[in-house]
Amino acid sequence: MLDKNIIEQLKGIFANPAAPVTLAVTGVAGRDDTRQMLEFAEDFASASEALNVKFIDGETIEKAPVMKLMREGEDTGVAFCGIPNGHEFTSLILAVLNADGKGKNLPDDSLRERIARIKGPVDIYTFVSLTCTNCPDVAQALNVVALLNPGITHTTVDGAVAQQMVADYNVQSVPTVYANGQLLSVGRSDLGELVAKLDEKFGSEAVTSAPRTYNYDAVVIGAGPSGAAAAIYMARKGLKTAVVAGRVGGQVKDTMEIENLVSVPLTTGPKLAVDIRTHLEKYDIALFDNRKVSATRLSGFPKSVEVEGGETFEAPIVIIATGASWRRLGVPGEDNYIGRGVAFCTHCDGPFYAGKRVAVIGGGNSGIEAALDLAALCPHVDVFEFLDELKADEVLRDRLASLDNVDVHLSSAVTEVVGNGTKVTGLRVKDRVSGEEKEYDVEGVFVQIGLTPNSAPFAGEVEINKRGEIVTDSTGRTGVAGLYAAGDVTDIPYKQIIIAMGEGAKAALSAVDDRMRGITPS
Repeated sequence: MLDKNIIEQLKGIFANPAAPVTLAVTGVAGRDDTRQMLEFAEDFASASEALNVKFIDGETIEKAPVMKLMREGEDTGVAFCGIPNGHEFTSLILAVLNADGKGKNLPDDSLRERIARIKGPVDIYTFVSLTCTNCPDVAQALNVVALLNPGITHTTVDGAVAQQMVADYNVQSVPTVYANGQLLSVGRSDLGELVAKLDEKFGSEAVTSAPRTYNYDAVVIGAGPSGAAAAIYMARKGLKTAVVAGRVGGQVKDTMEIENLVSVPLTTGPKLAVDIRTHLEKYDIALFDNRKVSATRLSGFPKSVEVEGGETFEAPIVIIATGASWRRLGVPGEDNYIGRGVAFCTHCDGPFYAGKRVAVIGGGNSGIEAALDLAALCPHVDVFEFLDELKADEVLRDRLASLDNVDVHLSSAVTEVVGNGTKVTGLRVKDRVSGEEKEYDVEGVFVQIGLTPNSAPFAGEVEINKRGEIVTDSTGRTGVAGLYAAGDVTDIPYKQIIIAMGEGAKAALSAVDDRMRGITPS
């Protein structure tokens, strides 16, 4: 089942086990899928004397073999329905490492306390595809939650082998998370977001520790290309610097291929995000990821940044580098059908719509690339562009024009996502030239209309233009002394990784210069 080279690599990973871990496989004896799961588990366990396999003969609620992780005979709360191959292979490795508390993606003490306070019992299912690049982040985060809270269990479900569950839960997008039978999350989420959602839905035990307040010379909000560059430049100048962010890498993690980062001919977003974290860790930078800003006080000194969970960060210098997020249509029905026909990632969710008619909203590069991907899976694709021409590169437009199962509709404004309460059944679109409104029968709607700046937490404290961008001068300074901004959250004209990095460095140098001249206190 597992290649010998992979087993050799696993031997190196599990060379120094701290506690024995059992892979407990439950399935119907003699059935082919059970045999395959057992073979996989035995190959995996052969990498270490601390790993062993236990078989339990019986049907599971998922109607497919389930592998649970046991630590010293106790259930860790982590399980996999279906063989965790593909992108979920790493999720299994991390879960085994984390079972003894020594893994690499375990959160800091403050977040551990928040997780431990979530009220149980909570049984979580995360539906994934083994080819989905966003799914491992969600699966790994919830594995951590289960490991740290004995009242929570988490099962990663491969939708391909648990098709009855997929139908019962009406899953049309991955990753999709259900907690105690209730929809918790659809699409990419980081650990901090998932903890907040669990906290909101199930509540938490009372806080027993005192609120935490941290003091620094500078606080950077965001850990994408601009935030990382800003933090590194300030640390190199000797400033005691903290980074407060949702996830390291930010929006970069959703980009599959990057070919225009000078001196790096080809990389991927996930790889670049790992490199960004590695670079940050080379310096004396305090990294607080999986945080969401809840309140700020950015005028005067010191400035303060509060996050969900009760932590407060104070500093005379703050750099906002929160980037941007996928833009929504903002029409009736969109929010109701996210994960049930409305999607944002063709790589993750395209396979769910094989054989179905779908629509793509947006005629830029991302929209046309999505249409090309879907045209290989779907009998028909409708592309709707608000403007009177496609904005995508010529090479993409030419490829699209060569397909006979794609229709392009220009000057088209989507007015409503139509559904039957369970799934999407159509899309209402208005012709901006004739004024005619028409409903198109589609079962999937892929939204690809660009990004919106993540500036909402700072509204009222800094100037924001009509596009939602923070207004800065050519040096990264805002109109507030000691407050700077960089990257895609600002009004810089081009939203590119390499530009964001430069803008982050520029904002940091401006902050250091102001500190030296006494504009901000030291």
